[in-house]
Amino acid sequence: MKKIIILFLISLVSQNSISSQFLKNKKILIVWGGYKPHQPKLFTKNISNWLKKQKANISESNDLNAYSNYDSLIKFDLIIQSVTMMKLTRNQEENLTRAVKNGVGIAGTHGGLGDSFRTNTGYQFMIGGQFVQHPGGKVNFNVKMLKNELTKGLKDFNIYSEQYYLHYDPNIEILATTKFNADPYPWIKNVVMPVAWKKKYGSGKVFYISIGHDPNEFLKYTEGWELLKRGIKWATRN
Repeated sequence: MKKIIILFLISLVSQNSISSQFLKNKKILIVWGGYKPHQPKLFTKNISNWLKKQKANISESNDLNAYSNYDSLIKFDLIIQSVTMMKLTRNQEENLTRAVKNGVGIAGTHGGLGDSFRTNTGYQFMIGGQFVQHPGGKVNFNVKMLKNELTKGLKDFNIYSEQYYLHYDPNIEILATTKFNADPYPWIKNVVMPVAWKKKYGSGKVFYISIGHDPNEFLKYTEGWELLKRGIKWATRN
């Protein structure tokens, strides 16, 4: 019995070591910009600080021209995007969706991934959803974790943020949900909405979490931060 316990502990330490080293030398592109109240520069700073500790190979761009060259995009293992309410050219949209389809992962939060390009439906098809409303503005709401490999050990939590109402693809794998009340729209009372999901798009993987109106929410609400970190690792090309 003692031998079994020792072997289990060795296996656990080994798995944690592998997980902590997973992003080492991975090529990650962070693209940010758009709607300033979402503070994409701060989001990029917070994420970059963590990625540096993971020893990832980070590139940053405050310009959608980062999506203008497919041959450059396909070399990345992951794209982390924080861009709200902008517009892709047809070429940029085709390059981005093609790169993800061919294996580049993509991940992001709040409007930075879920309200990025309102007129680019090919992009929305890839992501798996699109923001349409945040009833009541910033409100208190509960985030419920669903059973999944990415949520293992994570607890439900309450948060003060924008509670996103989304139009979403039934093909997504939902990781966390929230329930709406009747204020200010009585007809959406008890509607259950995804807060986080993962999905495949061709050979690429997509991870999204809708909290993060203020990027520092992830410093305050540790369960959300942990889910984001796990989602980034999951979406990164193996």
